[in-house]
Amino acid sequence: MPPAASLGTALPAGAPTAAELVDRAIGSGVIPGAVLAAGRLSAEPVLLHVAGDAQRDLAAQRPMTADTVFDLASLTKVVGTLPVVLHLACHGAIGLDDPVDRYLPAFAGPGKDQVTVRHLLLHTSGLPSQRRYYEYLGDRPAILAAAMAEPLVARPGTAFAYSDVGFIVLGELAAAVSGCGLDVLVQDVVCAPLGLTATRYLPPACWAGRIAATEISGGAAKVGVVHDENAEKLGGVAGHAGLFGTAGDLARYAATWAASGTPRGGLCAEALRCQTEGLGGRRGLGWGLRSDPYDNMGDGWPASGAGHTGFTGTSLSLDPVSGLWAVLLTNAVHYGRGPGHSVIGLRKQVHAAVAADLLG
Repeated sequence: MPPAASLGTALPAGAPTAAELVDRAIGSGVIPGAVLAAGRLSAEPVLLHVAGDAQRDLAAQRPMTADTVFDLASLTKVVGTLPVVLHLACHGAIGLDDPVDRYLPAFAGPGKDQVTVRHLLLHTSGLPSQRRYYEYLGDRPAILAAAMAEPLVARPGTAFAYSDVGFIVLGELAAAVSGCGLDVLVQDVVCAPLGLTATRYLPPACWAGRIAATEISGGAAKVGVVHDENAEKLGGVAGHAGLFGTAGDLARYAATWAASGTPRGGLCAEALRCQTEGLGGRRGLGWGLRSDPYDNMGDGWPASGAGHTGFTGTSLSLDPVSGLWAVLLTNAVHYGRGPGHSVIGLRKQVHAAVAADLLG
């Protein structure tokens, strides 16, 4: 392993700490609240910062806590769908380079027989980025049928285009192969083995008081109802969004990946290997890598790092070489979707501060 000093970049003297950056974002009205956890070589946070409110509107003001449950949004892709698909591949139930229509005959159309499971994980399937199915389709069967029939917009394997549609398909592929729902798979394959007790689809009503509110819709903030409209129309269980969880649970999950160590090989190393050079992105299986268009890690984060974000204001990052990991959960969309509440810049600044603090 390279010495820690070669992996991080020290911040200028007097630069704000990660916690101070979060506090400033709350104070300036960018986000209502946040939980930041970061560590190295174990799931025990070296840095834990809780600030602001889980809900701050006319209906209620609830303080953020370390145990606040967040709508993880697209973190679902790497916390739920990815490990389930890798589990099925590891046990020989699917092949990453098998065509998707081998498992989902309804996945049909010109050129779609060339789309593989790997293409879906890499976002190089040729499927479109997203479709607003919720605007014109009324229920889960109709949306799933539309996703399966979605025409390609590019030839498989020729371009990177981050696709919610592709992960909707992946979630259904996993369910079809296993014979049980994706929510059950995630509990059995991910949550139970890792002890993630507060991570799940469809949080129970009794959790309402500990769930961070997301966007106000119809005059009331969503609390415990998935923010993503397609996922909501899909019944709250989908491959691209729908999971809820806490910073503590995500810390345990991130630390597991950070301890995987790319030299060890296996599917974890394969997932963290760039497989899209020259295609417009730097992606592993599910994960975004350094210098990807969606890279959330910022200056000073190791070049071997990987991460993912969620539209609600969530993010998770890790590095399998140094063992560094960071989880930043915010409920930014509680204030709306405008650019004034974007956390893109905040994520990069926080990651730079975390790397400087924990790597030296």
